[in-house]
Amino acid sequence: MAEKDKVSEQKVKWSGLFDFKDTYQFMYNWLNDEDYWVEEKKYIEELTGDTKKIEIVWTATKKVSDYFRNELKLTWRIVGMKSVEVEKDGHKVKMNTGSFEIKTTATLIKDWGSTWENTPTMKFLRGVYDRFIIEGRIRSYEDKVFDDLTKLSETLKAFLALEGKK
Repeated sequence: MAEKDKVSEQKVKWSGLFDFKDTYQFMYNWLNDEDYWVEEKKYIEELTGDTKKIEIVWTATKKVSDYFRNELKLTWRIVGMKSVEVEKDGHKVKMNTGSFEIKTTATLIKDWGSTWENTPTMKFLRGVYDRFIIEGRIRSYEDKVFDDLTKLSETLKAFLALEGKK
């Protein structure tokens, strides 16, 4: 079984105007552009009156090598989302208002193909390999997945700031 090391966790919170469809598409495209494969594990939408509550869970994975894989888990929680019309450049545009939080977790997966899992001896050798031979490489890959997580959070914040000002 692959070994997972949690590297970092971040949250992006937003309240106000946003376009849910554009935000959803922006996040998906950003992950694809960074060579992540995105799988939607959960999508729940609850309607209460004229507001929506949405919960989404994505798992995005990126093969770094035959031994390492990056994983970003995104958990969306949107509360009180309403459709509103706003005026932009003299035209009425449909947007959404409400608040949401996206919690992202970065994980480095070692031996994702489980090639070192065949025997107890191989498992022991994997532990030696990880702790003494490639320790520096592991730190380097942890830094890279942390950088991806930070870039994702910062890019989303900038996107939301621009979307909210439309």
